[in-house]
Amino acid sequence: MFQLKERNTSVKIEVLAGFTTFLTLAYIIIVNPMILKDAGVPFNQAFLATIIATIIGTLLMSLIANYPIVIAPAMGLNAYFTYSVIGGHNLPYTVGFSAVFITGLLFLLLSLTSFRTKLIQAIPNNLKHAIGAGIGLFITFIGLRLSGIVADHPTNLVTIGDFTSPKVALTLIGLVITIIFMALNLNGALFLGMITTGIIAYFAGQLNFAHGFVAMPHLPKGVLVYNPIDSIKDIVEYGLYSVIFSFLLVMLFDTTGALLAIVKQAGLLKNGKLEKGGSAFSADSIGTIVGAMLGTSPTAATVESSAGVGAGGKSGLTSLTVVGLFVIAAFFSPMIGSVSDVAAITAPSLIIVGCFMIKSISEIKWDDFEEAFPAFLVIVSMPLTSSIANGIALGFIAYPIMKIVKRKFKEVHPFVYLFAILFLIQLVFFAH
Repeated sequence: MFQLKERNTSVKIEVLAGFTTFLTLAYIIIVNPMILKDAGVPFNQAFLATIIATIIGTLLMSLIANYPIVIAPAMGLNAYFTYSVIGGHNLPYTVGFSAVFITGLLFLLLSLTSFRTKLIQAIPNNLKHAIGAGIGLFITFIGLRLSGIVADHPTNLVTIGDFTSPKVALTLIGLVITIIFMALNLNGALFLGMITTGIIAYFAGQLNFAHGFVAMPHLPKGVLVYNPIDSIKDIVEYGLYSVIFSFLLVMLFDTTGALLAIVKQAGLLKNGKLEKGGSAFSADSIGTIVGAMLGTSPTAATVESSAGVGAGGKSGLTSLTVVGLFVIAAFFSPMIGSVSDVAAITAPSLIIVGCFMIKSISEIKWDDFEEAFPAFLVIVSMPLTSSIANGIALGFIAYPIMKIVKRKFKEVHPFVYLFAILFLIQLVFFAH
């Protein structure tokens, strides 16, 4: 079923690769509900929604596409959902999930057509790289702010935090420990860093397990989004068009980039192309749809899957192993809920994940100003406006302007002109 002989692998190798991927990715079980909690989503709701969305998306990736890739809520999009969509517009979180639900449906439609490829090809490469780097800075800023390392300032907006604070001290200790684990190339360094920091927090009196360790999985609010009609009404009422477009763009780039990189790493590309690209994208979109219905932000193919591929994983059996481990994790919500209440335990992971994401900045053509400046706008605008959408908008508006001035307007795809006009209208008339 998983073509193990053809791919020169074995059950043992695949299962061990699955454990490696799980350890590398397990931090998301803690971090994602912690971020969504700031949007008002009950922890148990977000916790189980995160696990179910991961299970459904990854199961489809395993059984239909047969790739060793895990689908899970994407870092960056969860922060955008919480701090820009919900926090920036003062929306009920259920309305935000309506936008995610419609985005998932649109992504599924795109996955079944060639329009997905055309859309990806239309976006300038420098803007694609800038979006990833900007999201990385945004995530790092959130980690620094939640931990108290960066604090409010009445004039300059932000300043250095109080390093005598127990929370800041614990964050710095956790950051040093996690960096050491990373430097030693330990599998699951982020997860091991959180466990070690949690142990220190427990003995320092900053962490307690008042609600125990194990409980039956449950969704306190049940299903949050039922059908497309109500979701469309929410989107029209609150004018969330740019939100959907931003979600869609980032999902396209995240999943496409991760899929191509990991499948290439596993040696499974056929003539430089994904053999089962449609199935892989469909798995991602269905994970997003299910997650939105239950209470989590959009999913994407995870770059952490590369850890399992590095350990020898080459088939869907690797990702199926991860599914089994996520099922087990669903029973530990009280323990994980206690850990997520201590920002200092999870903040180091946010800071380091930002470092991983910003590496795409090296792919930008900095010696070409007409390409560099729109990318620069994207990167700095995301953390400074606390919005992925605003960063994308400013970059997409600046890019065609720069090309027109340089008399290179024919180099710009018509889609980019259309997106620039739509983003300009959004910023001028609908931005809050």
